[in-house]
Amino acid sequence: MARERLNKRGFLKGLAALFRLRLVIPMIRSKKTPEYTAKGALVGMAWAMTPLVGIQMYLVFMTWIIAKRVFKWGFSLPIGLAWTWVTNVFTMPFFYYAFYVTGKLMTGTFASRTTYTTFSKLWKEAFADQGIWEALKITYDIMVKDWGSAMFIGSVPWAIVGGVFAYYWTLWYLAELKKLREKRLAKKAKNVQQALQENTQGE
Repeated sequence: MARERLNKRGFLKGLAALFRLRLVIPMIRSKKTPEYTAKGALVGMAWAMTPLVGIQMYLVFMTWIIAKRVFKWGFSLPIGLAWTWVTNVFTMPFFYYAFYVTGKLMTGTFASRTTYTTFSKLWKEAFADQGIWEALKITYDIMVKDWGSAMFIGSVPWAIVGGVFAYYWTLWYLAELKKLREKRLAKKAKNVQQALQENTQGE
């Protein structure tokens, strides 16, 4: 049990470092407009909020190609890919169950829903000590045979709301970064001006 917690803690630390490397730093260093970056967040989050863990990054890449070549609508591919990591091995049971329950509500079958404990246990067992292909196969079998339709239907509002949230959050975050940089530059300029004045007065 302790080993499992340590492994989980190590994974979360690695995931946080990956998010900073692949998401935060590219946003900070991007030479494109904030809207360009935010559109990448929108696409990535929209695909993240679907029961398609394992192929979400490929779907973002395909969306990027089609949007760019067909609709002349560009967005940041690295940012889009990074946002798909919102759903991962640890967060997947929660989000998948949320999709499932939402789908049950939308289809009027909420009374026949499976409990979260049963749902979560099954998904954890599917990914325990499994290779990626075995896990994907089990995931596919579960979704097709049991909860797939409810999850796909229920993921639609999550994808819409999640994408819109990611878009405006990114715009807000980039605006806050810009304000912070401007404050730092203003502070440096003030310090330089004060130093020059002190030197002038000393002479």
